Amino acid sequence: MSIISIGEVLVERELVDARFCCPLELCRGACCVEGELGAPIDQHEEAFLQSAVEEVREKLSERNLRYIRRHGCTEIYQGSLYTRTVEGRECVFVIHEEGVALCSVEAGKPLSCSLFPIRVRKKFGLDYLVYEQHAMCREARRKGMEENVRLIDFVGASLVRRYGEDWYRSLKEFADSPT
Repeated sequence: MSIISIGEVLVERELVDARFCCPLELCRGACCVEGELGAPIDQHEEAFLQSAVEEVREKLSERNLRYIRRHGCTEIYQGSLYTRTVEGRECVFVIHEEGVALCSVEAGKPLSCSLFPIRVRKKFGLDYLVYEQHAMCREARRKGMEENVRLIDFVGASLVRRYGEDWYRSLKEFADSPT
């Protein structure tokens, strides 16, 4: 696996070449309900989410509200912050509409959710972007190939939110350059 550097951010080369376009109608929001841990978050997102519970109270199921009252909406695991999950499955902020899992705090959704399936790790003290290829995203990879949608374009707005327009432009220039 090769790594490239775009400014002060390390990027897994495979991520730059990947095709991805999430067909929500097929996956039904699986990334919000599968896995033992919730979304990775930072301290600013934690503060926002804790205050957002009141705003989204009407949308949340009674089960999720009880869980939040008992355990809170965030947790620390191995030194990192995450949204809590109900019984190690769905995020406490999940709502279901027509059988699809959605985020009740869509406007303030954690950046890690918007970047998924890209994850931000640390390497040599720098952000290191990796592409997590989950089985639940098989259809997203297929649709991305069919429609020729690059992963970096699919999550482009979130990459801009995290690193800025200039950085994103540099990433796209690298991706567009012949190898």
